[in-house]
Amino acid sequence: MTELQAAIPPSDAWRQTHLGRLLGHAMRCFDARVLQLMARAVEVPLALSNLAARDQVSAAHIHITRHLSLAGDRITDLADKAGMSKQSMADLVGQCEAWGLVTREIDPLDARARRVRFTATGLAWLQAFHDAVAQAEAEFMEAVGEEVATVVKIGLEAYAGDSGTLA
Repeated sequence: MTELQAAIPPSDAWRQTHLGRLLGHAMRCFDARVLQLMARAVEVPLALSNLAARDQVSAAHIHITRHLSLAGDRITDLADKAGMSKQSMADLVGQCEAWGLVTREIDPLDARARRVRFTATGLAWLQAFHDAVAQAEAEFMEAVGEEVATVVKIGLEAYAGDSGTLA
């Protein structure tokens, strides 16, 4: 047996089925379903529904929806919450600003800084996101059963060290 043969595990199926891969795939499926539901939401302006339907709105844009507080945030704080670079978040904010979801205002605590806030359209988008997440969670519960869904949620909250703010 060569050194290379000895270093190769007897099976490499684990690479497709390990927990991290399954979690990543599940998150992508969940986010895709949420965006699909948002594309059909009547409270979302038609232009935004069309963007979502044509896959112009991505899971990356959902970072703003997930993390922007109702009081508004600086881009640096928003980037930290989303686990993104400041530059990447600024690009996303720019796109969302062009779509009318957010606006940048002078920070009342520091006139040199800007605070990103939801617009009225952005708040409608946020409501559609809330409704879509609730429906996607209900579909997940229906697919795996209430007990399994509850165990999965509790397990993910414990693993992430979070108290229910994963969405």
